[in-house]
Amino acid sequence: MQTNQISFDAPGTVTDWLAINDAVMGGLSTGRFSYDPAGHAVFEGEVSLERNGGFASVRGARVALGSPGTLGYALSVLGDGKRYKLNLRTEDTFDGVNYQAEFQPQAGQWIEVRVPLSAFVPNFRGRPVPGAPPLNPALVRQAGLMIAGKQAGPFRLCVRRISAY
Repeated sequence: MQTNQISFDAPGTVTDWLAINDAVMGGLSTGRFSYDPAGHAVFEGEVSLERNGGFASVRGARVALGSPGTLGYALSVLGDGKRYKLNLRTEDTFDGVNYQAEFQPQAGQWIEVRVPLSAFVPNFRGRPVPGAPPLNPALVRQAGLMIAGKQAGPFRLCVRRISAY
């Protein structure tokens, strides 16, 4: 079943999201995804650069997000001024090619961030994948959020929805 939006307007909308932090490679960063009773999700934690760390991420349960006519993705977010990545996967597997696009919402204000398909870069475990096909939105099966790029310290990103446009 195809959907064009993931909405975080109820407590159950965050239960299937999994934190995947740099502990998978020995790092010390923390990240979590929770529901705020004000009607949105919160991706928060702390990025540590110790022990070759430097990222925190969350990934949602399998969901189709997009269609052949999708031009990009929009996020309704309240940021803290840091850079984040929207991660999209076209396979149901845990590991594999991950299409990433960066966005940096200004701090303290709800905004809609629009990310065109052309901004998504194929990566595998943080490294570019030369020759990978461009993101096909009709095949998107998983969505996630990430903070990386040596941005040590606490972070907090509130999210109302992620939608295809």
